Amino acid sequence: MLQKSISFLGHLPPEQWFWLMFCALLIGLAKAGVKGTGMFAVPIMAAVFGGKASVGLVLPLLSMADVFAVSYYNRHAEWKYIWRLLPAAVLGVGIGIWVGYKVEDEFFTGMIAVIIISSLVLMVIQEFSALSDKLVGSWGVASVFGVLGGFSTMIGNAAGTIMAVYLLATRIPKNSFIGTTAWFFLIINLFKFPFHIFIWETITTESFLIDLAALPAIITGVFLGIQIVKYIPEKAFRYFVIIMTFIISLRLLLG
Repeated sequence: MLQKSISFLGHLPPEQWFWLMFCALLIGLAKAGVKGTGMFAVPIMAAVFGGKASVGLVLPLLSMADVFAVSYYNRHAEWKYIWRLLPAAVLGVGIGIWVGYKVEDEFFTGMIAVIIISSLVLMVIQEFSALSDKLVGSWGVASVFGVLGGFSTMIGNAAGTIMAVYLLATRIPKNSFIGTTAWFFLIINLFKFPFHIFIWETITTESFLIDLAALPAIITGVFLGIQIVKYIPEKAFRYFVIIMTFIISLRLLLG
């Protein structure tokens, strides 16, 4: 259940409102293509609201941002990659539901850190020693990344790095990368909603109203992100993803 500190909309302290709005802005930036910024929201929200409660608060923020990202980058999506990833991602979500139901809050950040750092290693290896087209195009490799992505997104809304590793390996253009991830996460995040509501009970009417109040910050982040992405060249964009992921991974690991 959500912590008592956010059990009533009017009683949310000013400092929690500040961090909520800040994280909503970061999520908007990330969904518009400034990859990495959204992952800063994960440890911040966990520190402010608690592990499981923060996951339930972040999910609607991500979903609202997904809608804006899809509306702008819709035509750039590469659906062949989405269909390869989705079946295994659903399985990963199922595993995450079970694990999340069993573990305590303090284990969440540790699991997220391990997931992201492992992904970072894969990303760096990929940058200097690219996977063959045959491997990238195989259903087996896509399934591995799908399961890992589904698990990590259910546990801590932290699948962005894993999806980045896979999609960067395909060498798809910048806008296709953004459009594909936008559609993938919109679908998988909406799929997660019932489990947060009825099993984990981390999304309630009150928490959803809090998220709606953060909508202006999300819209601002999406608008700023679209403008920023226009000025990031293809090669610089790839290195930007890697550097941001490295910074975030250190933050999570050091707690």
